[in-house]
Amino acid sequence: MRVGAVVGVLLLAGATVLATPTAGATPTGGAAPAATGAADERQTAVVSLGDSAMSGEGAGSYEPGTEGENGNWCHRSTQAMVHRTRLADRTFNLACSGADSANVSLADTTHYTEGSQARRLIDIARQYRVTAVLVQVGANDDVRFADTMVDCVAAWVNPFGPSCRSALEREWPARLAGMAPKAETALRDVRSAMTQAGYAPSAYDLVLTSYASPVTEKMDRLLHGPQGCPLRLADAAYGRTVAVPQLSEALRGVATRAGVKFLDFSRATENREACSKGDNPAGEWQRRLTVDPYALVTGGLDAIGLHLAQQSFHPNAAAHAQLGRCVTEFVTGGAGAARCLAGADGNLHAVP
Repeated sequence: MRVGAVVGVLLLAGATVLATPTAGATPTGGAAPAATGAADERQTAVVSLGDSAMSGEGAGSYEPGTEGENGNWCHRSTQAMVHRTRLADRTFNLACSGADSANVSLADTTHYTEGSQARRLIDIARQYRVTAVLVQVGANDDVRFADTMVDCVAAWVNPFGPSCRSALEREWPARLAGMAPKAETALRDVRSAMTQAGYAPSAYDLVLTSYASPVTEKMDRLLHGPQGCPLRLADAAYGRTVAVPQLSEALRGVATRAGVKFLDFSRATENREACSKGDNPAGEWQRRLTVDPYALVTGGLDAIGLHLAQQSFHPNAAAHAQLGRCVTEFVTGGAGAARCLAGADGNLHAVP
């Protein structure tokens, strides 16, 4: 990612600056004594794997040790959606900001000091009776979602240059096609990890989710840049109405071929995207461009650049509460696929 492009627009774009450190709450999925009884007496657990959208990037309240300390920028939030589910006794979050499919798989990789998420899943699944595994992956493979956001911000900074949409329209189909087999491999490795831990496929739910659109063209036409969304309205429209839905459909195909359940998040934050509420960000479910000076405290000089703005354009804590609600509804409902959509009550619901 071009870090300079992010840093260069922070002041111009009126990015939100976090003035206080995030809370250091105790992680919900902390270590527990090994089960001593029969298998059916073990505590039940739900485990999440994936990238920033699953780790809780943007939700704040990050687990100690994942805020840049010793190079670990996983940003696992105690408010992440897996911790907001109501499906089991325990919840464990293995997702890490910036992770790609290889980091989720059983491959021998290292990302932000951490190894394979699927390998760590094996240990948890042996100690607890895992009833559901949630996976959100693909955005950091060929799709390069974060880099794309940087490109779109750079296009806003240079109004005389081409839009980011012009390049995306040419490249997006090939990017999706390149991502798909990598995500499939990750899912098959997750299934293999559970098999190694002694589980039959029917013993738990394996769910792949897609991603919610972080931005929308439904913003103040003149002030959306200074309000924290330095994007051309046409580029934001393309992202919300074309790029994100196509990514979701590609992931739906991945889930079908891998034989897992699929939950579509593409419209989960509809009408609550970043800057959709004008000067009232409290009603939004996606973070605006955000600068976190506290990253310099936890991560030192390593935070300069990308990590200062790492939380930008990610679901916030309110969104994760709703996503966790929808995941719970989906898994307990037993459907093979559904979409998370806002209902008349203002909450997200899993709609088959």
